This record gives sequence, structure tokens and C-alpha cells, in this order.
Amino acid sequence: MSQQSRTFPALTGKDASALNRALSSGDVTVFVDGTALRLPPAARDAVLDLLGRLAAGQPVTVSAAAETNAPGDSPAHNPLLTTSQAAAAAGISHTYLRNLTDAGVIPVEYRGTHRRIRMSDVEAWLQSQREQRAAKAAAQDGDGTSGGTDT
Repeated sequence: MSQQSRTFPALTGKDASALNRALSSGDVTVFVDGTALRLPPAARDAVLDLLGRLAAGQPVTVSAAAETNAPGDSPAHNPLLTTSQAAAAAGISHTYLRNLTDAGVIPVEYRGTHRRIRMSDVEAWLQSQREQRAAKAAAQDGDGTSGGTDT
């Protein structure tokens, strides 16, 4: 059973001073099991905020925020897909899907070096494609190319 939140006491004396000096150098490297890890920006900001508060002598409470899913939407309904799975769901090649994620058109999450795409993001992209096609068709119909006559 995991805890919802944990509180850590403030650092004092030499520990707080040493952490404060390290953070002020601007060069922050995170090691996990002896391996240097580059954190994504949101994780980096969260870790630096936490360490900064500890260095300032403040106690810190860490808790998990509730996910903001749509009503009735559970993680099972919004799974993380591999690029191949997401491409199959969208009906496009996995190469084209990777290009879309590289361009930032479809959001992507990384698990190590592996891309993962949320099903809801694939569905949102498909919906935007349908809307663009409908808008283009409506614009073509409105410019007089429909073959009708004006009276």
C-alpha cells in the first residue's frame, strides 16, 4: 500500500548550505542507480523546486495530484500506445506518426528512449483532420465551384 503524501523535514546547517551552493552553480545532474539522467522539463522544474525549498530550510510535503481526466475517463480508456499501435489506430504509417510527434503535432511521452502516445491524443488528431477536411469542403462549396446557378 503506497502513501498519498510524505513530509520531509527541513535541512539545517551544513546540509542546507551545501545544497544551496550546489543549486546556485546552475549545473544540476540527476543520477539514478549511478546513471546520469536528463529529466524532462516538468520533472526537472519539480525536482529543482523541491531541492530549493529544502536548501532554504523549509520542510517539504510531496503528494500525488489527482489526474484530470474527463468524467468517466479512466486510464484504461486512455492507454499509452507504442508508435506502431498509435499508427494502426490512426490508419497511418508509423514513420508518418513519428514525423507528427517530432513536429509536435501529436504529443508524445517517453519511457526511456521509447515513444508512447495517448489514445486520446490520436483521437484528437483524427478529429482535427476531419474538421479540416470538412472546412475545406465547405470552402470549396462556397466559392461557386459547386456547379449550381444563381437566380
